[in-house]
Amino acid sequence: MTRKFIFLLAVLLLLACPIFAQTPGSAAGSDDIRKGLAYLGMGIASGLCGIGQGRVAGSAAEAMARNPGAQAGIRFALILGLVLIESLALYTLVITFVAK
Repeated sequence: MTRKFIFLLAVLLLLACPIFAQTPGSAAGSDDIRKGLAYLGMGIASGLCGIGQGRVAGSAAEAMARNPGAQAGIRFALILGLVLIESLALYTLVITFVAK
């Protein structure tokens, strides 16, 4: 488990390096770093949103299978949960546009 986490962290850091690359003739500013961090945050937020939505949908399907009489309440909680999870990705998308 620890080796996989360290390998994943190393890969993420190596993939993030081109974001901070400096173009010839320009000085590295805080705008470039802020933009790169915003993009990295968007990637992390999108990945976590995908994981969360998968877990919510799986749990809702299991709950509906166990108790078919409560499908309306479970469906309402499912939609509300999916909306709140998706709002995280939308907020980080707005932040990436603001960071430009």
